[in-house]
Amino acid sequence: MPNPEPVQVRTLAPYLHEIPRSGGMRVPGRIYASAVQLRDLLGKEQEALRQVVHVAHLPGIVGHALAMPDIHMGYGFPIGGVAATDPAEGGVISPGGVGYDINCGVRLVRTHLDAAEVGSRLPEVAAALFRAVPSGVGAQGAIARLGRREMDDLARRGAAWAVERGFGSAADLAHTEAGGCLAGADPEAVSERARSRGATQVGTLGSGNHFLEIEVVDEIIRPAAATALGLRAGQLVLSIHSGSRGYGYQVCEDALGRMGPAMARAGIRLPDRQLACAPLDAPEAADYLGAMRAAANFAWANRQTMMHIAGEALGRALGVTPRDLGLALVYDVCHNIAKFETHRIGGRERRVCVHRKGATRAFPPGHAEVPEAYREVGQPVLIPGDMGTCSWVLVGAASALDQTYGSTCHGAGRLLSRTAARRRGAGRDLFREMAARGVMVMASGRGTVAEEMPEAYKDVTGVVDVMEAAGVSLKVARLRPLAVVKG
Repeated sequence: MPNPEPVQVRTLAPYLHEIPRSGGMRVPGRIYASAVQLRDLLGKEQEALRQVVHVAHLPGIVGHALAMPDIHMGYGFPIGGVAATDPAEGGVISPGGVGYDINCGVRLVRTHLDAAEVGSRLPEVAAALFRAVPSGVGAQGAIARLGRREMDDLARRGAAWAVERGFGSAADLAHTEAGGCLAGADPEAVSERARSRGATQVGTLGSGNHFLEIEVVDEIIRPAAATALGLRAGQLVLSIHSGSRGYGYQVCEDALGRMGPAMARAGIRLPDRQLACAPLDAPEAADYLGAMRAAANFAWANRQTMMHIAGEALGRALGVTPRDLGLALVYDVCHNIAKFETHRIGGRERRVCVHRKGATRAFPPGHAEVPEAYREVGQPVLIPGDMGTCSWVLVGAASALDQTYGSTCHGAGRLLSRTAARRRGAGRDLFREMAARGVMVMASGRGTVAEEMPEAYKDVTGVVDVMEAAGVSLKVARLRPLAVVKG
């Protein structure tokens, strides 16, 4: 077959570029990227841009098909993609616009401690966290296998389920996106296979790009916002990046198999079969939304449980009391989700279904869904980088709602596929290389470390700089990794 035509892009601003409508596109595409990032996209990453074009074909899509600067190729949607569909205009829900790891997200936990207090005990502390929080493919054991009734209760209640069982406190819920629970979860729409896969995985990290990091607040950019978030230079913090494990994966897999009949009934034809979708008023959409919300709630319960387990292990390893440790949740934000939200589009308020696939919510100051403690500064946004450099804490900015439905980037974004990264890492002692960077790595397998080596990712600071230049999200603090636990 001949090579497809290159995607045509025009630059609107130094950080904003547009793919004009053509063919069956219902809306233009918009890409947030620096000149260097765009050059790479127009070169070896054309397929990610082509996916933006495909998303723009979805029935009922409004505004633009959006791409964040960490964009790379995904299933159906690019990772780093955002799209809103209007049910009043025949809008659809597409599981590919959420992804397989439903409600994969990041939880930032602060302590009263200075990182310097850990000092030479860092290997001991990292080992304690590695032992306490199960990680790796198929990891299980943090909580005994749950029965069907417990699984369904968890799916309806999310993080609150974990809190009621002693994993954390009610204060954590106030600092979790959506309070750690999406209403409308329907466990009856979840298959027995999904339930079985998730029954032993509550409180487990998983594999791939998931991690638990011990970090230091390395630099404060906006002191007032940092103070509001309880962050200060030199402080010891933990980051947890994980999702809905096998439960969410199976929910996505099951839904994709049911979308074909819904598309056929509605006469929907799309340029990529991975964009399989259903009209929002179809029974297949209702089933997927109910199951997706259940998986999102599973993920919040999972991270809530891990936070408590990690905090206990950290306190024991350092020999400090819970009061002296001062473990507290800064925020928990997800980046693979679809939600109904009200946005001003085309001069009027619309209730739309916002797909965020590898993109993070970033609501501005004053928004009712920002926790009261942070409402003056904006919603916290947590952006992990590669394990060898840094991560960032941001807040949503005033123009985010107008530009991106209140969405921003979610991480550094991959440069190399996992296969290419493993090839590049062959024969190298990546544990020693990371130690030379001042980062201790503990992992259940060398393959995961190779897949997640720093060279596999874009420059995360360049990514967050683009979104700040666009006025979508603002840098608050830089976090530097000290030790990383991987699956």
